[in-house]
Amino acid sequence: MFLGHALLAFALAALIADWRGWPPRRALTLGLVAAAFAAIPDVDVAYAAVALDAGSLTAESVIEPSTFWDATRNVHRTITHSLVVALLAGPAFGLWAGTKTATPQTQAMGRGLAVVILTALIIVAYAVSGLLGGVVMGLFAVAGVGVATLSRWKTEFPARTVALAATAGLLSHPWGDLLTGDPPGLFYPFGVALFDSRVLLHADPTLHLLGAFAVELSVIWLAALTIARISGLSWVELVDRRASVGVAYGIAALAMAPPTLDVSYHFVFSILSVGLVCGGLSAGSDRVPAATELRRRFSRWSPPLTQRPSATRDDELLLDWLGVAFTALAGISAALLSYATVYIVVAAV
Repeated sequence: MFLGHALLAFALAALIADWRGWPPRRALTLGLVAAAFAAIPDVDVAYAAVALDAGSLTAESVIEPSTFWDATRNVHRTITHSLVVALLAGPAFGLWAGTKTATPQTQAMGRGLAVVILTALIIVAYAVSGLLGGVVMGLFAVAGVGVATLSRWKTEFPARTVALAATAGLLSHPWGDLLTGDPPGLFYPFGVALFDSRVLLHADPTLHLLGAFAVELSVIWLAALTIARISGLSWVELVDRRASVGVAYGIAALAMAPPTLDVSYHFVFSILSVGLVCGGLSAGSDRVPAATELRRRFSRWSPPLTQRPSATRDDELLLDWLGVAFTALAGISAALLSYATVYIVVAAV
């Protein structure tokens, strides 16, 4: 879920920038900025660090997902997931980032206004939700200022562009949470509830989980296809036939307990392992560049690879890495479809 929030914002922002005719590198950079802001609302889970009663933890409770989520239930998906907060905080983060060509006086005024807006949000959260609300909103503000500062240092985007990316990212965040837990507080601090409970995709808890997993997987696919489209690559050519190995995962529906939202780790970890196996089979480990090398190569990868006059070894290695990623995604998709098919057939019998 955490990954899906960021990747949805990345895909939407990058596709809009591409539609507007932005160069590939600039469009992808805007997507990364929006993705970073979209991840900020989940900073509220940091409350678990102080809410967990370490003295009462046991070997059994440590591996139970509910142990962590119950500790954050009072704040998670409430204060920082508000559309109202997003509409105010997004422009404030843009004002903090500022525009490099602006005069020092203009930049100081923008940052001063940003501080006023963010401070007002913290005060309101404190008034409505007490000290806990003020602390959580403060963490949210600090995280947003941090992303805005990095955007100023690492990009050439003006304040308005950062503000739009921040607002779009924050607004895109809450919707995926509707399938997996208590509905987010979309209109905090106002006591208006648009949803009373999570949105059910199916009455069968296992089919609901599979549907929610499929939605998240679709978001990841959207981000991957966005990278391929903007970079001028064919995603079909990036998928290795070894992804078909994922079909064998269907037998797991006969061998393990049906997963649900409450108990899903055995399913999630095993199906992601299938993706790792499929990706690993598609290329030798010596052909996949290290993370530091990838950052170096990606930073200078501005035009689409298919438009470059001659392919370099770096381009080939990057394509290898992308092939591994797409093959892993295809393997997980095949595994999910196979598992769901077997489960439905068995349930029908």
